[in-house]
Amino acid sequence: MVNLEWYRTFKEVYENGTLTKAANALYSSQPGVSVHLNALEAYIGKKLFERTSRKMIPTEEGKFLYEYIIGSIEKLEKAEQHFRRTSKERKPSLHIGMCSEMFQLILEPKVPQLEFDLIAKFGSHIDLIKDLSNGLLDLVITPKTPDTKNQHVTYTPFSKERIILIAGNNVDTTEIEKLIETKKWKALEDVLQEKTWYSASNEMEHFRRFWFENLGKKPAFKPNYILPNITSIIRCLYHAEGVALVPDFLCKEAIAEGKIKLVWEGKVSTDNTLYFASRSDIKSKEELKYVEEIFQDKFEKINQINF
Repeated sequence: MVNLEWYRTFKEVYENGTLTKAANALYSSQPGVSVHLNALEAYIGKKLFERTSRKMIPTEEGKFLYEYIIGSIEKLEKAEQHFRRTSKERKPSLHIGMCSEMFQLILEPKVPQLEFDLIAKFGSHIDLIKDLSNGLLDLVITPKTPDTKNQHVTYTPFSKERIILIAGNNVDTTEIEKLIETKKWKALEDVLQEKTWYSASNEMEHFRRFWFENLGKKPAFKPNYILPNITSIIRCLYHAEGVALVPDFLCKEAIAEGKIKLVWEGKVSTDNTLYFASRSDIKSKEELKYVEEIFQDKFEKINQINF
């Protein structure tokens, strides 16, 4: 199905003559305009513009399409102006991507206070970075290793996360703690495999990495429960006799409050650097800075919590 925003983008390119001017008119980015235009051409199956170094020149198909849709587009724009919330000027907007757990913990409580529009997207870090590169997102919070080949995306490190072993308060961890203290790693592996494990589908890479770096092999079993996200795991462990490997920043407060307990930080620290990944051509720089400061302040407070 065709996206109506593609038609709006096509109209602005047609009337403004360049991708840059069209992007300014749409409060968007040039890569985002290109993505919409290419998608429309692919959908129609015909070339709508001849692209030159200075101007986008409509083809005959482009001229025909413009004449065919302009009346409908103008009616839709008038309807939008009539029914949208009254405002002296259009509010800036910020498109961001991250894991749902990070959004819930850090940004969700701040959303009602924002003085700009926010569009949040959740997904895999690979997909989010791809959307960022294509101009569909302005900011991505990610532990993904920076792609130094992409000159349009800037990576700024702002904190770290450590993968740790936690357990519900009903779990007897005495034997585990003795084996860690005496460094009996093979026996520890056997005991851990007998526990009830919780994990999240988007965190299996962390699970396997911690196991390999600390026990010298890949885990030879699958978790008993694979849940949608890590916050669900942590809440389940409040009452369950289970264990899990999770990033420390998501569970430090729960550990400090005595809702769950820390079992092991690993003989080798399994750490990830967290980055702000943003495009160099972003227009909403003040809004971007504001969101980054929210994350920096929250992580600073979390890092002050001692186990």
